[in-house]
Amino acid sequence: MTTPKSLSGKIILITGAGNGIGQATSIKLAAEGASLALSDTDLASVTKTAAQCKIEHPGQFHSVERVDVSDVTSVNAWVKSTTARYGRLDHIFNCAGINPIQIPTVDTTDDYAHRLISVNLQGTFNVCRACIPHLSAGSSVVNVSSIVGTQPRAGMAIYAATKAGIIGLSKSMALELGPKGIRVNVVAPGEIHTSTNVSVVSGEETVQQAGKKVALGRLGQPGEISDVVVWMFQSSYMNGSVVEINGGVE
Repeated sequence: MTTPKSLSGKIILITGAGNGIGQATSIKLAAEGASLALSDTDLASVTKTAAQCKIEHPGQFHSVERVDVSDVTSVNAWVKSTTARYGRLDHIFNCAGINPIQIPTVDTTDDYAHRLISVNLQGTFNVCRACIPHLSAGSSVVNVSSIVGTQPRAGMAIYAATKAGIIGLSKSMALELGPKGIRVNVVAPGEIHTSTNVSVVSGEETVQQAGKKVALGRLGQPGEISDVVVWMFQSSYMNGSVVEINGGVE
């Protein structure tokens, strides 16, 4: 097997970098030598991520910005300032998103539906649209879907729609941008032990119950997703693919 090319010196833009998978992936990419443009709605948390990245690779500069991906003006301004600072973009990791609550469709409020669609799906689109003009041959995008996007669950209709939509969006862009040498792929995590995971929020007993539904007997860790994302950036023939990382579920 050919050794993947290094990410040293690459410019990578990351949303949702303040915690969970976004944070773990940022730290991993910094260790690989990449320079990062980090964003989150929580400026304090993403600033802490940047500090951790600096520890991993002291020689690299990482910018931070408070960005709401559902706000087109905010996204466009961030991408403009990032490209002015770095001169280019090499890779994009769209990790910003809202985790679901389990709620019957008839009880789903307009506000809840609008927020999930605006952040999870529209937000991913907003960032991709703003970044594409700054990408070139060899660049790639990794968007975050979910096991619920590939295997919908009862009580998660809107969330499932947003995460399935990300897959459709990404596959279409992969066909559109592939001739330019730009790849677009999707990672679809299962239940991951993050602070916003509904099982984690509910308590340790719920975490244990959720783990019993997984063949490996536990929830995944953010770092187990970040390892795959880094590999996806380096995998030069992967395009339009959906990589499921869920520990084995029926």
